[in-house]
Amino acid sequence: MMIFRLALTAVVAILAAGTVHAAETRPNIVLIMADDVGIEGFSCYGSDSYKTPHIDALAASGVRFANCHAQPLCTPTRMKIMTGQSNGRNYTRFSIMPPATTTFAHLLKRAGYATAVAGKWQLYGATQYGKLAKTGITPTKAGFDEYCLWQIDRLGSRYWDPLIDRNGKIIKDVKGKYGPDLFADFITDFFKRQRAKPFFLYYPMALVHSPFPPTPANDKGNRRSRPRKNFPAMVSTMDGIVGRIVKSLRDLKLDGNTLVIFTGDNGTHRSITSQMNGRTIRGGKGKTTDAGTHVPLVVSWPGKTPRGKVCMDLVDMSDFFPTLMEAAGVTIPKDYPLDGRSFLPQVLGKTGNPRAWIYCYYNPRPERTKPVRFARDLRWKLYGDGRLFDLRKDVDETSPVTAKGESDASRAARKKLQAALDSMPRNPPLGVRR
Repeated sequence: MMIFRLALTAVVAILAAGTVHAAETRPNIVLIMADDVGIEGFSCYGSDSYKTPHIDALAASGVRFANCHAQPLCTPTRMKIMTGQSNGRNYTRFSIMPPATTTFAHLLKRAGYATAVAGKWQLYGATQYGKLAKTGITPTKAGFDEYCLWQIDRLGSRYWDPLIDRNGKIIKDVKGKYGPDLFADFITDFFKRQRAKPFFLYYPMALVHSPFPPTPANDKGNRRSRPRKNFPAMVSTMDGIVGRIVKSLRDLKLDGNTLVIFTGDNGTHRSITSQMNGRTIRGGKGKTTDAGTHVPLVVSWPGKTPRGKVCMDLVDMSDFFPTLMEAAGVTIPKDYPLDGRSFLPQVLGKTGNPRAWIYCYYNPRPERTKPVRFARDLRWKLYGDGRLFDLRKDVDETSPVTAKGESDASRAARKKLQAALDSMPRNPPLGVRR
């Protein structure tokens, strides 16, 4: 009997060791999402107005996706990226994520990942939303073990003298401190404390959203919001914080087993005008044109990603959810209504399963706005009301293709994209509407 027990103990020990080893080989995942900046804000995409050397370095070490599109506004994108689902399935109100929502953090946590979120929340319903206040989801209920966040249940400042909730307690002694620095402090500390197990860090940044006060780099005591003067410094600060995060991973010798993803939630604020590849681009936040949806996507995983590759495939915000699950080796439940598809093969330099089209359901304020729906491919874009645009010739969507101007190509595109529109949900189910 004693020999049997010893043998059984040995087997259990071997199995346990194997489990630990398997866990240790799973990658850490860091997902960074900038706030209110389209592709014209990044020098690796051809910006003539700003320099982003740290994000450029990520692109040089990995894959830069040329055709990633978000929703035109923040909460719709946050719903989509965190769930892998179209807004037509689950979007109910601005600033509110329904409490029963399943997020990428839930699945990764169940798989043994330590999960944390820092930056901007805006999914619970802060006090300024009146009757909607506290009707959304808290970070803990959304699957995060730890958090350091602006705007959970109160507004306050996100930049200077910020109001930030860290794990249920408001950070004190913030006079003269800069919110994005405090988020970065939390993130690097999380890396240090959790480096013995796989971790997932989601960083929906506060930068570079309005207001536009100076950053620590150009702060001279006048902290008025001045878009033209301060926006370039805010872009530089955003880039510097990304560099700080990557350096922390490198210093802790975690970079070789960490998948770093950088993207954006929507286009740039409309008060900002930038130059890119010789073109003048006015920010299109809130608009369904490329100026409102075309965002950066840079992915680096040292030793896994090909260096300096540019991928032309379409990527939708719903695609991040399955990409993270595939990278982590997590199986998505078969009954989960997933709209995204993984782009991990492209991250690894393979062909993968590129999208033929992406779909957008956009209804930012359902209590007073009407849904706008469109499907698009790399060239053509069809709205639910029948307007078709040739984006190669008309990226700003000033002149829809008329019946007189139809061609074999436009007719084929219209047929394909109409089928895409017809295949997607038109409105959230009654059970999740408010």
